[in-house]
Parts: sequence; C-alpha cells; structure tokens
Amino acid sequence: MAHDVDQPSKHSVVEDAQGLLFGTFICSASLVLLTHLGLVTGQTAGLAVLISYIGGWSFGTVFFLINLPFYWLAYKRMGLRFTLKTFLAVGLLSGFSEVLPNVLSFGDINPWVGAILFGCMAGAGLLALFRHGASLGGIGILALYIQDRTDFRAGWTQLIIDAGIFIVAAFVLPPMIVLASLLGAVVVNLVIAINHRKDRYLGT
Repeated sequence: MAHDVDQPSKHSVVEDAQGLLFGTFICSASLVLLTHLGLVTGQTAGLAVLISYIGGWSFGTVFFLINLPFYWLAYKRMGLRFTLKTFLAVGLLSGFSEVLPNVLSFGDINPWVGAILFGCMAGAGLLALFRHGASLGGIGILALYIQDRTDFRAGWTQLIIDAGIFIVAAFVLPPMIVLASLLGAVVVNLVIAINHRKDRYLGT
C-alpha cells in the first residue's frame, strides 16, 4: 500500500523574507572574501566584480546597475512575483556589499582554500534564493530568454559568458589568481547542481 505524501505548501511571507535575507547576506559575505583575495567568479556577480576591479568602482553600485536592463525579461519569462523578489534580492545584495566590508575583514587566507570557502558560501546563499523564488541576476535570465526565443540552450549561453569573463580576467589578473577563481566557480556550480533538485525539494 502506498504511503500518503503531504502536498508541498508555499512559503509564507515571513519564510520568504528570511530566505531572501539569509541568501543575500551569505552571498555578500562570500563576495567580501572573494574580493579580499582578489578573485573573480562567473555570472552577473563575476562581471560586476571584474568591472569594479578594472574601473575602481563600487561592486554594489555596478551590480545593481548591471541588473537593471534584465527585469523586463524576468517579468516576461518568470512573472511578476519572481521579478519583484529578484529586484529585492539584488537590492539587498548591493546594500550588504556596501556595508559588510566596513564590519567584516579577513586575515591571511590561502587563495585555494578561500576559493573553496567562497564557493560553498555562495552556493548556499544562492540555494536559499532559488528555493524562495528569487535569483541574483541578469545573465541567467538572459540565457533563459534566449533559449525561449532561439532554442539555444541556456547553459551554453551562461558558459560562453563565463568564459568571456575569465578570458578578460586572464589579461588583468595573475594566472594563479585566475585558476583559483575557476576553482571557486566550479564549487559554486557543484553545490547548486547537486543540491538544487525539484524532485527532492518539495517546498515552493
């Protein structure tokens, strides 16, 4: 006889607020570590980090501005609820990224260990955001939009953009820093790929 399985229920407003705050706070802390080590990463955050390195601008400001053109695509592809949550998450991350460096600092950290720690922290933060119906960015949304319009797989679009970020990084950062950055990006993606499974996570 089959066992009864409780139907998944939606998160409450309080649960969503906790998820967004936790996810953005942990991701912000991971970015403080990343920039302390002079590393880069992929996706929209990685592009903002690289631009902030090259131009000397604030990461939080660059990250917020980069995401602005993508909200219309998010609305068309994911709906109003997802778009509003993503806008809030991006705003929180941008704000935390301005404040945290003033109250959080790191000493000497091996860049390889730091890259792994960054990947674990960022992956955990992103999982929280995904499971509460939000994201941190434009490149993933753009990739899904291109897939809808052209059937070109979103994963390939993200891979191409990430490759471009790391190619540019190779011209402005030391080779070992770029390699350590790649390790961090791999860890982030592994954490998400292994743990973000709709067939195992029932909440929405």
